[in-house]
Amino acid sequence: MSMSDELVDHHEELVSSATGRPLTKRGEATRRRLLEAAELVFAEQGYHEASIVKITERAGIGLGTFYLYFDSKQSIFEALVLDLNRRVRHSMSEAMAGAAGRLEAERAGFAGFFRFTAEHPALYRVVREAEFVSPEVLRLHYTRIVEGYEAGLRTAQASGDVDRALDPETTAWALMGMGELIGMRFLLWERDADGKPPAELDPRVFAGMTRFIDNALAPRAEEEDR
Repeated sequence: MSMSDELVDHHEELVSSATGRPLTKRGEATRRRLLEAAELVFAEQGYHEASIVKITERAGIGLGTFYLYFDSKQSIFEALVLDLNRRVRHSMSEAMAGAAGRLEAERAGFAGFFRFTAEHPALYRVVREAEFVSPEVLRLHYTRIVEGYEAGLRTAQASGDVDRALDPETTAWALMGMGELIGMRFLLWERDADGKPPAELDPRVFAGMTRFIDNALAPRAEEEDR
């Protein structure tokens, strides 16, 4: 498995909850419009204030059509969490493609993560609300990221790119937590003089974070001498 593959899962065939049949291309496009609208509505209003009517109005789709794709507000919320998860992992894997080593891959992967979260700040609010709306889906969101991450770290340790003394599972969770909180502080909370959020992470912040990661993951001299 390559470093860029570790965060990507296989394509899952989309099926209508009403008919149980695979969606057509047109059906997939309609479902995408509903998810895009849900992303905006949940981000702006939160889960409890959001409604199916508000989502369909934002999508420009009839209320009856909604039920061809989702059977409740919770079902589209859960689908949105998994959709955001898939897309953020895709952004990271694309950025990591072609990296020469694990430390370079880390920098590239986090750059992809921050690009996505700057464009989709809903990721933060939706994921946090999932803790109360659907804890199982919240756990799946994080686990899908960590499982691939952990596998990549183990491979890098075997090749000598990463400190072999580190526990891959603990390291994967620590790195993911770091990225999420750095993004929250410097993307989600940050505002300019006009009250607008930044379009990208401050390069100074990114440089400081990646230096910290380099120092944490780099092979130790005593290992290299063995």
